[in-house]
Amino acid sequence: MDEEILQDFLVEASDLVDQLNDQLADLEKSPTDSDLLNAVFRGFHTIKGGAGFLAITPLIEVCHRAENVFDKIRNGDVEYDAVAVDVILRAFDVISDAMEQLNNGARELPENDPQLLIDLDALTGKKVEEPASEAPSSTESVLQLPEGVDPDGDMSDEEFEALLNQRDGGSSALSGSAALSLPEGVDPDGDMTDEEFEALLNQRDSSGATQGASAALSLPEGVDPDGDMTDEEFEALLNQRDTSKPTATPVASPPPKPPAPKPTPKATPKPSTDGKAKPVTKNTTESTVRVDTKRLDDIMNLVGELVLVRNRLLTLKGKNTDPEDLANAVANLDHVTTDLQASVLKTRMQPVKKVFGRFPRVVRDLARKLGKKIELELEGEETDLDKNLVEALADPLVHLVRNSVDHGVEMPDVRAAGGKPETGTVVLAAKQEGDHILLSITDDGKGMDPDVLRQKAVEKGMMDEQAASQLDDKSAFELILSAGFSTAEQVSDISGRGVGMDVVKNMITKLNGSIDIHSVLGEGTKINIRVPLTLAILPTLMVGFNEDSYAIPLTSVQEIFDFNPDKTNKIDGQVMVRLREESIPLYFLNEWLAADRPKESYRGDKVVIVAVGNQRAGLVVNQVNGQEEVVIKPLGVMLKNATGYAGATITGNGSIALILDLPGVVERFQ
Repeated sequence: MDEEILQDFLVEASDLVDQLNDQLADLEKSPTDSDLLNAVFRGFHTIKGGAGFLAITPLIEVCHRAENVFDKIRNGDVEYDAVAVDVILRAFDVISDAMEQLNNGARELPENDPQLLIDLDALTGKKVEEPASEAPSSTESVLQLPEGVDPDGDMSDEEFEALLNQRDGGSSALSGSAALSLPEGVDPDGDMTDEEFEALLNQRDSSGATQGASAALSLPEGVDPDGDMTDEEFEALLNQRDTSKPTATPVASPPPKPPAPKPTPKATPKPSTDGKAKPVTKNTTESTVRVDTKRLDDIMNLVGELVLVRNRLLTLKGKNTDPEDLANAVANLDHVTTDLQASVLKTRMQPVKKVFGRFPRVVRDLARKLGKKIELELEGEETDLDKNLVEALADPLVHLVRNSVDHGVEMPDVRAAGGKPETGTVVLAAKQEGDHILLSITDDGKGMDPDVLRQKAVEKGMMDEQAASQLDDKSAFELILSAGFSTAEQVSDISGRGVGMDVVKNMITKLNGSIDIHSVLGEGTKINIRVPLTLAILPTLMVGFNEDSYAIPLTSVQEIFDFNPDKTNKIDGQVMVRLREESIPLYFLNEWLAADRPKESYRGDKVVIVAVGNQRAGLVVNQVNGQEEVVIKPLGVMLKNATGYAGATITGNGSIALILDLPGVVERFQ
């Protein structure tokens, strides 16, 4: 398997799988849409073609059959009903899983479930029979070259398709033409499956028993009759067709041995010429991104402007430079670099539709499993988001949508009894708000009861009754984000273990985002997620400890005020500050970041109130130096596990500043 060609195939096929996912969801609503049917047919056909070039047999088997089904459907021979939908979606899952395995470095795929192949064949009306083990007789159907096929040249794809499609006429064509006998049990009227083709190859050893009047295709000299047929051997078998005349003597072959059962061929790396297998490298499509050529043109133009500014600055570096000329050049440089930064960031952007595309299938399958009727609505699919965020948000959003379907939307009879439509609605929306993206998951289900949540927290030992009674409704809703918290009465394969929402919260927090929950009992629940537009450029608040500078992600900063020890108190040894009826813990960063310079008094220092997940904390710093956009640089292998640091950056004055990881900071002090 050529690794470079494989990577090209994976990039294209992954896009096709994403498109098929959307198209199949739309097709279930419009099963007679001819444009959709043709698009789905072409999708399976294109993936099959690439897989065939790379000899990825399991992919070929499924795509070929799915392609046959849609060929019948678009011609009006088969109806795309609920049975067909279920089988095709099972086939799509197999293709999607295969692509994921190949993207993750696998170079051998497991064999397909035989039942899936049988079910796909059944959709086309093909009779499925168990293959018999007896040798073929002289009266069996045969394969012969269809009219117009050149017997002396290479066989084209069209000729090969024609050879497969004309099997039903083979029984009358024995006299005077070369023929391949079909093994017993092979259906002469349907499309040839990969198993049938394997059987056709595996019966080569019976060529010596072919009846005298008709010549058979025999093995070229040097071809091993007991091993797997290589590409070269197959080419040789095709190229010697011109010797298969009635008067020709078959090429002698070694005496056949009882054929051993052969596994389905798999896509395996070919050995190199030195006899050593090539190492398989994990090379996923996540390392690639498609960019509009217009964006590349914009970047090239801006780079040209940058070169002009550089040339201008080089001419101004003399001693007699006019300050006004220098100021103009620097202002021009600032303008060009700002535009260049924005253009480069856009190359990393992808529409959030790449994430949203999987949810129609998720909601459909889960609703059917639970016996619910649910309509999914998608809004803002064209909203652009940083590529890394698109990938990072996929799993949290899947969990939140599954929760809405499982816990939120009621059963149809319950909804009808409550005066609601039997079909519930889940809305997944995205929109840009300044330098943030707002994602929301809304359902019109039963909502959450804050009293039930408070009682569950007491039952699970998370807090006592007094503390629970003091929680406002918003804080009670946020209890579902705690590890091990669940309101499900029994554990199922869908939910009930209290695992998941805490992972969602931690993931959003790592992305410097926040999660808010709003719910009304009997009306529904809405969960809002805010994340930065990009992770490459980070707006920060620069704070200092004498000559040392540190950066706090600005998205987490809520307010700043002077530290006043008279307004603090201690609760269980933790210094707290009272802010608008809320007690917030204070963490004195000087004790950690400048431990060699202890302070007796923090009066005059600044308190930076930050949001860490759904909690708030006050960071006491020596001084606040203002806002600055920074480029995040990793700390390197030696420091990558240092708690409390997200990376480093170079500030405007050329010094190095560490970027604080707020969840890690809170963890250090707690």
